[in-house]
Amino acid sequence: MKHILLNTTLALSLAATGLAAEAKKSIVMIAGKPSHGPAQHEHNAGIQLLAKCLKENIANADVTFHLNAEWPSAEELAKADTIVIYSDGGGGHPALQGDHLATLAKEMKRGCGFVCLHYAVEVPITPGGPEFTDWLGGYFEPNWSVNPHWDADFKELPKHPISSGVKPFATNDEWYFHMRFREGMKGVTPILTAIPPESTMSRKDGPHEGNPAVREEVKNQVPQHVSWAVEREDGGRGFGFTGGHYHKGWGNENQRKLVLNAIVWSAKAEVPSGGIESKITDDELAANLDPKQPRKPAPPKPVEAAK
Repeated sequence: MKHILLNTTLALSLAATGLAAEAKKSIVMIAGKPSHGPAQHEHNAGIQLLAKCLKENIANADVTFHLNAEWPSAEELAKADTIVIYSDGGGGHPALQGDHLATLAKEMKRGCGFVCLHYAVEVPITPGGPEFTDWLGGYFEPNWSVNPHWDADFKELPKHPISSGVKPFATNDEWYFHMRFREGMKGVTPILTAIPPESTMSRKDGPHEGNPAVREEVKNQVPQHVSWAVEREDGGRGFGFTGGHYHKGWGNENQRKLVLNAIVWSAKAEVPSGGIESKITDDELAANLDPKQPRKPAPPKPVEAAK
């Protein structure tokens, strides 16, 4: 009887402290290589900051991260409850290098979560488009989606674990929109939605800049989804977030909470009713930034001669 009581007490103690092996959730995070100017596309610093917040506030999470597009081992990925990628996208997307797409497909099939932040939501129509539509619920499709910088005002949020404790907020960012979502938005729940201003269509048509379809929607003030969640048929969960161009955005408590909630939700862990609280200092926000040279200013436009 003493042995039974001892074992029961030990099990309860482990569970209460989040140390029970079966309660652990493995969160694998991948940061892309440096790009853009200072304090922009700070993948390495951003991933480390988010990992810090998760480690400090989620007792039952095993958080690992890889920097500069280093790809995790097959063994690590096989244990992952969710995989987070914050990187440049397009043809240089870390998921499209070597056999990485096939490796991800294997993990998605068993129901692993998938999270992509900012440029990481963009892949070519092929390879990548069908896979990301399935795993993430939608993606940035060249010549369909656009990437302007604008002030997005998120006045309302849906009732969803990802929005737990998140208050309406507004920020200036490179908020992508007019994403290529699943047919009929099957399984997809919009999380952040706003109406882009006419100024977002100031550029000529191009693979990222504009096209007739998106111009018509902006003209008609059609709300655009810039962050979304999906519950997949394989049992997995996905989350796409198009903000994150500016590193300072992670200093916004509501933006940070929303993304932390989403990562935990995608791993099928319980999100607290008030969301995941996290505190960061200015020094922590400035830590781990990649050394970058300031971009040279654009040359002045030539002055037209008077007629």
